Amino acid sequence: MRLEILKQLNDAKRARRAAILVTDLAIGEDRLALEGDTLAGVSPETLTRAFLSGKSGLVEEEGRSLFLNVHVPPPRIVVIGAVHISQALAAMAPAAGFDLEIIDPRTAFATPERFAGVKLTADWPEDVLKDAPLDAFTALVAVTHDPKIDDYPLVSALKTGCFYIGALGSRKTHAKRVERLKEAGCTDAQIARISAPIGLDIGASTPGEIAVAILGDIIQALRKRVIGAGV
Repeated sequence: MRLEILKQLNDAKRARRAAILVTDLAIGEDRLALEGDTLAGVSPETLTRAFLSGKSGLVEEEGRSLFLNVHVPPPRIVVIGAVHISQALAAMAPAAGFDLEIIDPRTAFATPERFAGVKLTADWPEDVLKDAPLDAFTALVAVTHDPKIDDYPLVSALKTGCFYIGALGSRKTHAKRVERLKEAGCTDAQIARISAPIGLDIGASTPGEIAVAILGDIIQALRKRVIGAGV
C-alpha cells in the first residue's frame, strides 16, 4: 500500500468516516473510496452494498477481480436519559454490535448501581459532547422527557448528521419540540429525520419492548442509510 493511501485511510479512521480500500488483484493497485465517493471501474451499487454491509470481500467488476477491504467506524448509541428504557437498551445493544453511552445530569438516576458495566456520565449533554462529539455513525436516543436535557443533543444530532435520531414522547409533546427546534435554527427537513414517537411501530408498551423497538429502528436506519448523507 502506498504511503499516501495509508495516510488517507488513517485520516478517515480518526475522523470516523467509512472507507473502502479497493485492490486490483491482477496488478496490485490500491485505491481508496470514502463513503459518498465514486470510483472508476467500480459500480456505485457495489460500493453502496459494501458500505451498508460493512463486510469485506472479492468482487468482479468489468472483468477484473477486486478485493474490497471495508473500514466502517464502530456504530455507537448515545442515550440521553438514565431511565428504565435505557437499562433495557444497554443490555441489548452490545449483542447487536453497538457501543453505548448514557448521559444524564440527574444523579439520582445516573448511578452505577442502576447501570453496572455501562459507560455512564452524570453530567449535562452539552458538556459531555464537547469532548466526544456526535457524528454520522452515532445514533442519538433522547428519552428524558425534559427539554432542558434533551434539546441540546437533539439539535447537535441534527446538525452533525447522526444516522439515527429518536426522541421519546407523544405527538403532542413532539409538536412542542418541533417549535423549539425551529427556534434553535433547525430546518423542517432536518427535524423530519427525528423518529418520534421513538422506535418501530410494533405496539411496544413496556420498557423492554420499547427498547427492542428503538434498537430495531436504529439497525434499520444504519443498514438503509443514504450513502454519503451526513458526511
